[in-house]
Parts: sequence; structure tokens; C-alpha cells
Amino acid sequence: MNTRLWQITALVLALALTLAACAPAAAPSAAAPSAAAPQKEIVTSSGFVCPLPDNQMEVTSKELNLFVWTEYIPTEWKECFELVYGVKINHSEYSANEEMYAKLSAGSSNYDLVQPTDYIIALMIRQGMLQKLDKAKLPVVSTLDPNYMNLPFDPSNEYTLPYQAGIDSIIYNADTVSPVPAAYADLWNPEYAGRMVMLDDSRVIIGMTLLTLGYDINTTDPAQLEEAKIKLAELVKGVKLFDSDSPKTALIAGDVDLGITWTGEAFTAQQENPAFKFVYPTEGAILWQDNWAIPVGAPHLDAAYAWINYTMQPNMFWLMLRDFPYINPSKGALDFAKTNQPDLYTAYMNSEITNPPQAAIDAGHRVEDVGDALPLYDQVWTEVKGGQ
Repeated sequence: MNTRLWQITALVLALALTLAACAPAAAPSAAAPSAAAPQKEIVTSSGFVCPLPDNQMEVTSKELNLFVWTEYIPTEWKECFELVYGVKINHSEYSANEEMYAKLSAGSSNYDLVQPTDYIIALMIRQGMLQKLDKAKLPVVSTLDPNYMNLPFDPSNEYTLPYQAGIDSIIYNADTVSPVPAAYADLWNPEYAGRMVMLDDSRVIIGMTLLTLGYDINTTDPAQLEEAKIKLAELVKGVKLFDSDSPKTALIAGDVDLGITWTGEAFTAQQENPAFKFVYPTEGAILWQDNWAIPVGAPHLDAAYAWINYTMQPNMFWLMLRDFPYINPSKGALDFAKTNQPDLYTAYMNSEITNPPQAAIDAGHRVEDVGDALPLYDQVWTEVKGGQ
């Protein structure tokens, strides 16, 4: 190459490099944002910042059908799940296990998740109403307290996972009630007539009556159940109302002074008015546990598994301490609350309602499946309530 041609070539190359250096940088592709770009917060209408799923799941379903106990699901769960997964929540409620069981027995198989209490689970399993859980799709299990797993109603948790536990016992207003009840049997005191609220729960109320007679809470003896019916009929005359939706409401309002209620309702009533006291009766309190279960034929399985994992991850499940303070079976949620919600955690741990003494648990009784004797309980309840 001659010298002149080489000089021209070098000049052109230098000019090209200069122009390239001065050109503006290309805009990043909208389809592939920078990995360093912060993700926009997902916020509910109340201002709650939704955490991202600890275990993101692929969900193609567009709906999720919940059939759950009344006053038992934090509002943020539903809104966050809809925002995070794009799945619409259809929320139906029941106030008794028997109501839920009857609806599913009638062929309502469009529900994806239900919350059966321990005693009815064995019956539902026996009748083929629940499907086995795929544990590979439930990594959230690692956050649960083993003390609430592998219970007799579902060994190895093949069909259920714990949701909330609790105790059915006596609550009374210390400012208005005297003498103070110490046993279930004390509720038959004529001085309490017309001042009591009771759970609208056949197995619990019949069960505590059986305990006052010295019988097994799960007896299948027709003679013992007949005796309990006669005794319970006397108590019912003094019951102002049966309420399994919100028994605390009548207590806080002063419409009633005492009765039998659940752990969470008692704790909330006591937070409103410290005069309310919770009694572990001398006969032994009634213990229970509600659980997640998936009915056979559930149409939105992927959404059901995503819901359990998301709502029960610790930074979501702590909301139960705020809204529905029963006995929480999630060690992960309690650890999270201890660090991030110390006031809620301290109130929960310092209360003998939500953190019951071990002696009360050891003395407690669990309602169990009574098999073919169930119609006897139904008959007792129908006749007693009918004569109210």
C-alpha cells in the first residue's frame, strides 16, 4: 500500500472511532429490564405492603374458591394473593363443621380449600371427601411447629395441615359475675340463667355436659347420651343465645356476662375489657385444631397450593396474631412477630389464653370421630335446641 493511501485509510478509521464514542448510549430493552432495577412494591388498599412469595409457584387458574370458618381470614391475604398471583378469591363461610360437611356431602365439589376441625376429619377421610396432599408442593411445612403435626385424626398429615388451634372454655366478666365459675358444672347455677352465651357447636356443648357427668367426651353409649340430653336441656333454658359467628360481640356489649367460647374470641374480649377472665375448668377444657384440607374434585389445585404456601409463610401468617389470635401453630410466624411485631408477640406470649399452661393442655380433652354414634349426638342437639 502506498503512503498516501495509508494516510487516507488511517484518517477515515480515526473519524469513525470518534463518531462512535460521541454517539448516545442505546436505551435498554423494555423486554429485558436491568437486574439491578428495584421491583415496584405491591400495596393493598389499606396500605399493607404485600411480601413476595417465599416459594413462587406457577399458577394458571384464574379463581380460588375458599370455604372457611367465619371471621378467620385476614383481609390482606385475599387482596395480596389476588395482586401477586392474578387469581380472584371467592370466599364463602360456615359457622359449624356440620354445616361444612353437609354442603360438601350434598355434592358441592367446587370448593378448593376447607378448614375442618380435628374430629370431623377422620369422617371426611373415611368417606373419601378429602384428597391427599402433595407435600412436594408445600415447602411451607418446614415453618410449622411439629407439636401440631401428626395428630391422631390425621397421622403423617396426609390430608391436612394445621391452621389454628384453640381451647373451648369458660369466660366470665369479673365485674358482674359472682360466684365465679371454676368448672363446667358451675354453669348450671340458677344465678347465671339468662346471662350466658354458648357456642352453637353440638359436639362441644354436649361434650362439656358429658364431662360434668363424669363421662367420656366421645362416648357412644346411648344411655349416657340420654342422661346428658336431660341435663343439657336444663342448662339451655338459661342460655340467652347460641353464637358461633362472634360470641365476643354480646360479651363486649354487655348483653351477656359469661359463657363458653373459643380462645381467640376470649382473648379479643379481654383486650377490649380486662375484666373478662378465661377459666380452665376442673373437668379439663376442650382442645381443638382447625386445618387446611383440599376436597376431592377441587377445580383449582395450583391456586390452592399457592394459597397455602403464600398465606402461611411467616411474613404473612403473623397477621393471625393481629386479627384472629388463637393458638398459632407456625413457629416461623411467631419468630417473625418476635422480631418485627414485638407488641403483638408479647401480648400473645404473656396471655394464658393464647399461651395456655401445659397443665391445662395435659388435662384437656379432644373431640373425636364417634363413627356410627354421630346420629345420636345430632338427635340430642336437635331435641335440646328445639326445646329452648
